[in-house]
Amino acid sequence: MSKRVGVEVSIAAADAVGLCDVDVVAAYPITPQTHIVEHLSELVAEGHLDAEFVPVESEHSAMSACIGSSAAGARTFTSTCSQGYALMSELCYIASSLRLPIVMAVANRALSAPISIWNDHADLMYARDSGWIQVIGENGQEVVDLTIAAFRIAEDPKVLLPVQVNLDGFTLSHMIEPIMMPDKKEVKKFLPPYKPQLRLDPANPVTLGPVGMPDVYTEARKAQDEALKNSKAEIVKVFNEFGKQFGRKYSLVETYKSEDAETIIVTMGSISQTAMTAVDMMRDKGKKVGVVRIRVFRPFPADEFFAAIKGAKNLVILDRVTSFTGGYISGPVCLEIKSILYDRKHYPKIGNFLAGLGGRDVTDQNFTEMVDKVAASKDGGVPLAYEFINVRE
Repeated sequence: MSKRVGVEVSIAAADAVGLCDVDVVAAYPITPQTHIVEHLSELVAEGHLDAEFVPVESEHSAMSACIGSSAAGARTFTSTCSQGYALMSELCYIASSLRLPIVMAVANRALSAPISIWNDHADLMYARDSGWIQVIGENGQEVVDLTIAAFRIAEDPKVLLPVQVNLDGFTLSHMIEPIMMPDKKEVKKFLPPYKPQLRLDPANPVTLGPVGMPDVYTEARKAQDEALKNSKAEIVKVFNEFGKQFGRKYSLVETYKSEDAETIIVTMGSISQTAMTAVDMMRDKGKKVGVVRIRVFRPFPADEFFAAIKGAKNLVILDRVTSFTGGYISGPVCLEIKSILYDRKHYPKIGNFLAGLGGRDVTDQNFTEMVDKVAASKDGGVPLAYEFINVRE
C-alpha cells in the first residue's frame, strides 16, 4: 500500500527508480541533479537495490554506459542537467536512434554563460530535437509517478524510445514535499519485468549504428520520426492505466479553470502552480483567466493543446529559455503553438514572455501584468514577438 512521506523530491525520484528494479545506473554528479544519483548509490551500497552502479568520468561516458547496458538488455537509468546534458548530447541522439528504452531524469538548469546553477528550461529545449520523449513534472508527486510511468512507456514494444523526466532544478528538486510513495508490489503490478525486444548477444554478434549512406539515412530518420509520433497513443494508454491503479490521472495537456477563460496562460513545470494561484486571484477580481499546462513536450500534443485553448481570445505563453533570435521571432514553445494555430486558422492575441531565466522568481503579480498586457494590446498581439520579464533597468 502507498505510504505518505515527507521527503526531498530528488530523494523521492531516486526511490521511485529503485521501485522499478533497474539493473544499471550510470552516474556523474552535476548540480542540481546530484542528490538523485547519490541516493541511488546508497540504495545499491546498502543492498536495497540489486543493480550495478557505474560511476563514470563524465556525462558523455554516462550515456555511453547507458547505451551499452540498455543494448545488452538491462533496465537502465541516469540523470543529468545543463552543461552535463550538453556534454552527453552527442550520445543522446544515438540512444534514440538505436531505440533504446533508457530513462533519464533532468533537473532542469540554465546553460552557461554566465554560469548559473539555477533553474530554467535551457536544457529541456536543448534536448527537444534529440528524439527522446519528454515529460514534465510540476511537483514531487508527479515526478515520482512520471518516473515509474516512464519505464513503462519506454519499454512498450510499440514505443522503444528513451524518456526524459524533467523536473525544475532547486525550485522542485530540492524541495521537501508530502508524497504518496507506492510500495514495491504496486509498482511490480504496473511495471512488468523488462523483456528487451532487441539486445546484443555475444553468441550472435551484430553491428549497431553503422554508417548510414545517403540511400538509407532518410528512411532511417523517417522511421524514427514515425516511432515518436506513434508513441503518443501509447503514452495516453500508460497514463490511463496508471490512473486506474494509483488514482492519479495524467494527460498530455492539462487545464485549470480554462473552460470559460478569455485569456489562457500556457506553462510547463513547477511555475504552473504559481500561475494557478495567480488565476485564482484574478478570478476573484472577475477576470476570466485559466491555465493550460503542457505535460508532454515531445511528442508535441498538437490536437490536445488546440482543444484546450480553442475558445480563448488571448494567450500568454511562457518560454523559460532565451533563443537569441534577435527579437522578432518567438521562443520555442510559442513558435510551436503559433504553428498549431496557423494550421487551424485560429488567431488569438498572443503575448510571448521570457520568464524565470536563471532561477529568477516569477510572481503572481508578474502573471497578472502579463495577462493585462496581452488583453490591452491591439489586435495582432503585443508589439514585440517576445518580451523579457523582471529585467532590471
